[in-house]
This record gives sequence, structure tokens and C-alpha cells, in this order.
Amino acid sequence: MLSPMTRVKAIGHEDDIRREMSDAEIITTALVAAIFFYGNHSKACRYMRDHNLVPQMLEKSRFNRRLHNLSMLMNDLFHQIGMILKESSDCTEYLLDSFPVPMCDNIRIFNVRLIKSEEYRGYIASKKRYFYGVRVQLLTTKSGVRVEFVFLPGSASDVRALFCFTI
Repeated sequence: MLSPMTRVKAIGHEDDIRREMSDAEIITTALVAAIFFYGNHSKACRYMRDHNLVPQMLEKSRFNRRLHNLSMLMNDLFHQIGMILKESSDCTEYLLDSFPVPMCDNIRIFNVRLIKSEEYRGYIASKKRYFYGVRVQLLTTKSGVRVEFVFLPGSASDVRALFCFTI
């Protein structure tokens, strides 16, 4: 599998030459945070700087701004990696699962300002409770290799997600 640096270059993405930290280093640090530090970017940045893996590490706020600016690029990279995993897999059977990402509980719905729609009110059957937020639909191979994901409103069902995937 190609590293983030190689993958970023392969799709023709050009870094601004004035930047001290490349976009590939930002993406790599975010992946390290997700895999080893439970999504804590501050700890991952400190680890990468202390071990001299990224000597020109940015401050926390600048790192977050750069990471948010790269969201579409990262989405494209994950999509391409998923396509490669699907093509390289000899498996023709996939599993579809979903999990909620609640923004708030039912009682606080009226205070939410980010999204305002009944479409985002979902139900968690296993907990027998409602939530307000999004649902992540995840497509994996039979052996458990994640190949694709999509974010949908909380009320979306697994069947609706099937139309969003490029199977």
C-alpha cells in the first residue's frame, strides 16, 4: 500500500512551496492520531515532533486549520484506497453496518444550531433511545476490511445507504 506522501503526489496534488509542513505530513499526523491516540491530535503532534518524525510541526490551531482545509483531499484519498481494496479483494460478499454519531441527546435538540431538521433525529434500537446527529454507514469485506463509508442523517436506514455506495 502506498504511503500518504506517495498517494498525494500520485493524484497530482501540489503543496504550496512556502509551507514548512507538507500536506502529506498533516494527513500522516491525523492518521497517527486516529490509530494510536484515539483521535487526539495534540498528542499525535507532540509525539511526531518529539520523535523528530515531523520536525517542523505546527501549533495546534494552525494544524487544525490545515487539516480542515484538506478534508476534501482526504475524502478523495480514502475513496481511492477503498476502490483499490475492493479491486484487490477476491471477495464478492460485503457487510454493511452503521453506527450513530450523536450531536446531542433528545432533551437538548432545541439548542442545536449546527443542523436543524427532523431528518437528523434517529433511533438506536439496541439502546431503545433517540438521538440527534448523523449515522455512519460502513461497508466492509467479509473478512472485516473497511472499504467505504458514508455519512447520512440520523434517520437514514441501511437500505438507503446502499444507494450511496459505489459497489
